[in-house]
Amino acid sequence: MMNLPVETTDDDLGIARRIAAGERDAFELLMRRHNRRLYRIARATLRNDAEAEDALQDAYLHAYRAISQFRGDSQLFTWLSRLVLNECFARLRRSARRQNVIPIVDAPEYIEHDDAMTPHDDDAPDRALARSQVRALLERKLDELPEPFRVVFVLRAIEEMSVEETAQCLNIPEATVRSRHFRARSMLRESLAQALDVAERDVFEFGGAQCDRIVASVLAKISGGAS
Repeated sequence: MMNLPVETTDDDLGIARRIAAGERDAFELLMRRHNRRLYRIARATLRNDAEAEDALQDAYLHAYRAISQFRGDSQLFTWLSRLVLNECFARLRRSARRQNVIPIVDAPEYIEHDDAMTPHDDDAPDRALARSQVRALLERKLDELPEPFRVVFVLRAIEEMSVEETAQCLNIPEATVRSRHFRARSMLRESLAQALDVAERDVFEFGGAQCDRIVASVLAKISGGAS
């Protein structure tokens, strides 16, 4: 599909009205404008790439059918976020019923920092690899957070939603948003610190093939000198 330019002059209500009037291009604009942020919300909730993509697609379909209900009382992104979260929570409930276990959360309760983590053309390969490894560590530790805290952290810290917007998306009190965000940051900081403590013991590790290579090289030089 052709990439459409982001029309920054279009306000949320204007885009919604164009979609409601049957403009497919306007809906494509909406998806391209919000895809990355909404996917991250779905991914943080479901902890599975494929499930997150499916949930986002289903939420978009629901948004397309229900766009006439958008009145502009909140930002369009907030409205879309609620649809994505509702779809994610529904999937979690269905999965829990299939496994005959209690869901992690009771729905609906409950780093943009990509430039710093995205390789640039002029970066050395080792720097790009290091950034990729750090990002993987952050994503893994974020996945380990309990869901109520993980989702709040993504909305507040990564998507930079306000406390009020986050509370609206999750249908919880603002005080709960603040406490969960604080707790999520604390847990994430502690988990990362533990991972770094383990990694420190392996810094400049010397073993295996390196050890064998040095031993063989020295022995070969000794043998050569002896002869």
